Amino acid sequence: MADKQLSLPVQGMHCASCVNRIERAIKNVAGVHNAAVNLAAERAAVTYDPAVTTSAELITAVEQTGYHVPIEKVSLPIQGMHCASCVNRIERALNKVEGVLTANVNLAAERATIEFIPKVADVADFKRTVTDVGYSVPETPTTGQAGAEAEDRERAARRRQARSLQIKFIVAAVLSVPIFLGSFPEWFPWVPAWLSNPWTLLVLTTPVQFWAGAQFYRSMWAALRQRTADMNTLIAIGTSAAYFYSLAVILFPQLFPAGTAALYLDTAAIIIALILLGRWMEARARGQTGEAIRKLMGLRAKTARVVRDGQELDIPVDEVRVDDVVVVRPGEKVPVDGVLIEGYSTIDEAMVTGESIPVDKKAGDTVIGATINRTGAFKFRATKVGKDTALAQIIRLVEEAQGSKAPIQRLADRVTAYFVPVVIGVAFATLAVWLLFGPAPALNFALANFVAVLIIACPCALGLATPTAIMVGTGKGAENGVLFRSAEALELAHRVKAIVLDKTGTLTQGKPSVTDVIPVGALASDDLLRLTAAVERSSEHPLGEAIVVHAREQGLVLSDPTDFAAIPGHGVHATVEGRQVLAGNRKLMRDQGIDVAILDEPAQQLADQGRTPMFIAVDGQAGGLIAVADTLKPGSREAVAELHRLGLVVAMITGDNRRTAEAIAKQVGIDRVLAEVLPQDKAEEVKKLQAEGLRVAMVGDGINDAPALAQADVGIAIGTGTDVAMEAADITLMSGDLRGAVTAIALSKATMCNIKQNLFWAYIYNTVGIPLAAGLLYPFMGILLNPVFAALAMALSSVSVVSNALRLRGFRPPRVTVATPGEVRGSGVVLRDA
Repeated sequence: MADKQLSLPVQGMHCASCVNRIERAIKNVAGVHNAAVNLAAERAAVTYDPAVTTSAELITAVEQTGYHVPIEKVSLPIQGMHCASCVNRIERALNKVEGVLTANVNLAAERATIEFIPKVADVADFKRTVTDVGYSVPETPTTGQAGAEAEDRERAARRRQARSLQIKFIVAAVLSVPIFLGSFPEWFPWVPAWLSNPWTLLVLTTPVQFWAGAQFYRSMWAALRQRTADMNTLIAIGTSAAYFYSLAVILFPQLFPAGTAALYLDTAAIIIALILLGRWMEARARGQTGEAIRKLMGLRAKTARVVRDGQELDIPVDEVRVDDVVVVRPGEKVPVDGVLIEGYSTIDEAMVTGESIPVDKKAGDTVIGATINRTGAFKFRATKVGKDTALAQIIRLVEEAQGSKAPIQRLADRVTAYFVPVVIGVAFATLAVWLLFGPAPALNFALANFVAVLIIACPCALGLATPTAIMVGTGKGAENGVLFRSAEALELAHRVKAIVLDKTGTLTQGKPSVTDVIPVGALASDDLLRLTAAVERSSEHPLGEAIVVHAREQGLVLSDPTDFAAIPGHGVHATVEGRQVLAGNRKLMRDQGIDVAILDEPAQQLADQGRTPMFIAVDGQAGGLIAVADTLKPGSREAVAELHRLGLVVAMITGDNRRTAEAIAKQVGIDRVLAEVLPQDKAEEVKKLQAEGLRVAMVGDGINDAPALAQADVGIAIGTGTDVAMEAADITLMSGDLRGAVTAIALSKATMCNIKQNLFWAYIYNTVGIPLAAGLLYPFMGILLNPVFAALAMALSSVSVVSNALRLRGFRPPRVTVATPGEVRGSGVVLRDA
C-alpha cells in the first residue's frame, strides 16, 4: 500500500522545543516515515504507511505530549439506504476519506456521524463521497444541536419518500391483480381471453418492473460501480430473471423444450409489489423511532420576553443574549437557562429531568429552558443560550448516542459484509443443482428456486435489529431524564453486577440539616432551637448555618446575640435575651464544668444513626440536644431496594468514619460500606471490586468522583453535580434522584433484551428461509417455496424487527414502595405494546 501524507493542525505550540517534542512523538509511532512540524502554520506534515498506523494513532501521539489536535463531529443525513450492506458500503467509503477518524452510519436514523480533522476534511468531501457510492445527502448537516428547521426538512423528505413508496406500491398492486388473474386462466375461467394473452401480461408487467422497480436497478448499478452488492442487487437479479425468462418465452417459444415455456411475469410483478409494501410499512415505522428527538425539539420556546432599556420586548428565542433579563409569566415556558433574580414560582421540570413533581424556585435558584412556569411571575438573568442550553445539550447527546454503534452490532456488521455475495453464490448453486439433478421440467424448478433464494434473503432485518432499538431506547431515556453518552454505554449498563454510590450528594442531600431537637428540663423545643439559632447566627460553621436555616423555616424570630465567642474545634457561646447559651461538643461541656450525663444516652443513639449531636447548655445547666445530619434524598431507600431487585450488589463509598457510614448504610440497605476513603482513592476502590470479577457502575456528582467514574465500567453522573463529573460519565441523570440510575439500568436491560430478540429472529429467518427457498426439503417432504411467498416473508421480516423495537416506547421506569425496612413492594420493568 502506498504511503499517505497528512497535514495535522496542532494547537498549543509556543517555541522550537514544542516543535521538537511533537516531531519526536510522531516519529516514534510505528509506520511513520517522516514528520515535519511548522510552528508558524501550527501544522504537522506526516508521511506514514496506512497499513501500519492510522491518523487516530498519530493524533493520540500528539495529544499525549500535551498539545491539541482539533477534532470536529458532523451528523450527515443520508437517503437511499435499505440494508446493512448499504451501511457497510458508506462506512468504508467515508473511512477512506483523508482526515476522517471514525464514521458510523445508522440505518434506522438514516444518518452518518463522522469525526474528522478540520481543514484536512470537510462536509463537501463527505457529501461527494456519499453521492459517489450511490446515495444522496438531502440537507446541510448539523454539528451539535440539529436545528428545528433542519429537522422539519428531514421529516418532510422522509414523508416524501414514504409517499413515493406508497404510490409505487399502489400502482404495482393494482397492475399485479389482473396479471395474476390472467396468468392462471385454469383457476379463473371467467377471466376474458385477452387478459391471458402473453403480450397483454407483458404490457401490464413492464411498468411494474421498470417504473415501480426502477429504484432496485439504480441501487444495483451504483453498487456494481463500487464492485459490491446489496439487497437491491438480489431483488433486481431475481425479478429480472423472472421477467426476461418470460420475455424470451414470448419472443422465442421454439427455443424452449416442451413443458418449460412457462411465464413468470406474475412472479416478477407480485414480488416487486410486496417488497414495495414492506418498504413503505418499514418507512412509516422507522419514522416513529425518532419521535424522542422531535418531542425534545418541540419543547423549545419560540419567543422570549426580555427587558431592554427599561422596556419589555417579545423577541425570537434565538435572539436572547447572555445576561439578558427575561420575564416569565404563569403558564409560559422558560425560554433559556438562567438564574432567578426576582419573584418566586413553581416550575414543572418533568420534560427535562423526568421528575413529575413541580419544583419551588426563589431568587438565586437556577431555571432550565423549556420547562413550564406553573404559578408566579418572575425575572431571571440568562446564563446559557442557543446551543449551550441544557435542552440543546440533551438533544446533542441523544443524537450522538443514536448515531453511535453498540458492540453487539459488530457481529451483525461482520455477517452482512459477506451476506449478499454468499447469497448470490447460493442462488447460482441452487440453479445449477436443480438444472442437473431436478425433476422435469428442471429449468422451471431451477428458475423458481433461484428467484426464491435471491428474494427471501434479507440483510435489512440484520441491519435494523440493533440501531432501531438503540434509537428508541436512548430516546426513551431522555424522556425519563437519563442521557446515554453512546450506544456502548446503553449496552454495558445491562451487564453491571455491582454499583458504587457516592454518599454525599448522591445518596444524601449534600448539605447538613436539622434532624432532631431534644430539650430537657424546663425548656420547650422551640425555645431550645430559638436560643441556639440566635447564637449560631454569628457562626460560620456549616452545622450552625443548618440550625439557623431550620429555625427560620419554623417561623422563629431570632434575637441578636452579645458577647459571642467561638471556641475552635469545640463550639460557641453567647448571651441571648439575658441568658448564657453554650453550644458545642461534649468536651466543651466538660471543660465548662456542665453536667450533661442526662444527654449521653440520646446522644449515643443519634450518633449510631449517623447524626451529629450538638450539646446545648443554658445558664450553666444541660438544655438539650440538636442533631444535624446530611439527610437522605427522597427516594434513596427505594432506589437501593430496586437495585437489589435488579440483582446488583450495592456499595456506598464515603470519606466519613465507619460508624457514621454504617449508620447511613443501614438506613438504606447498602450491602458494602467503603468508609474513610480519601477522594484520590475512590478509583482504587472501584478497581478492587473489578478485580473480584464484577462489572462496576459508579454513581457520583463531584469533581473528586471523576476518576472513579472514568475507572468504572459504567460511570453515572448526577446532573445536579459538576460539569467535570458529567464529562467523565457514560450516563447522566438530569435530576438529582438516584432512582434515575435504576431507570438507566432497567432501560438498558429492556433494550438489550429487545435487540437480542431482533437479532435472533433476523438470524433464524435467514438461516431457515434460505435453505427452504433452495428446495432443501423437496427430496424429503416435497416442499418448495413459491417466490411470491418468499417476497412476502422478506418484506415482513424488516417490518417485524422495527415493530418489535417500537415496543420499547412502552417502557415504564420501575418504581418500588418500601413499606418497612426489609419489605419491598413494587413492579419491575414493564413493556407494553406500543
